[in-house]
Amino acid sequence: MTTVAQTATGVALAMALVSSRAPAEASSPNSCDGVTLFTISKSENRNEVVYAVRVDENCFPMGTTPIFAYWRMHEHGPTVTEPLLGVEEPAYGIARERVMALGADGGTFEIALRAIPNRPIVVQTKRQDGSCHAWATVSIAGKEAILFNVYARLRWLGVEYLLLSGWTIDRTRVVHEKIQR
Repeated sequence: MTTVAQTATGVALAMALVSSRAPAEASSPNSCDGVTLFTISKSENRNEVVYAVRVDENCFPMGTTPIFAYWRMHEHGPTVTEPLLGVEEPAYGIARERVMALGADGGTFEIALRAIPNRPIVVQTKRQDGSCHAWATVSIAGKEAILFNVYARLRWLGVEYLLLSGWTIDRTRVVHEKIQR
């Protein structure tokens, strides 16, 4: 694998698995040109923030910051999406992205969300069986897990708690962790 110092070509990596479905593929519909990693849902309505990674046809991360977020506007229709607004960045934005490794069939990347900056998320992309797979791992309840959702229970003027949900690495069960705000 290539080291971080060898990323001068402007390429970086990828991110995570979607809930209980099979690993995401780059050609999935409504993906805003990326492979879906995980979502943030909230108590306020059915809309959700989707985190995805832009990859090329070889599942190689595109650009220096390939991970991005956008809204899936379920309240307006099943295929309606919108970009995050600047004012939404403090709540849903990415605090940092760092390339960990790049290889011929994908890469490894570390990100942190602004909402939980002290909880690093490791994103991986890999070309396998003719398609691109991406997933994000994070510590949930003290165990490494494949993140698929962060639920935000909102209250007047803020967030009451966040509920992290993910699959155990062996994908045999779901784990949760509630983070009080």
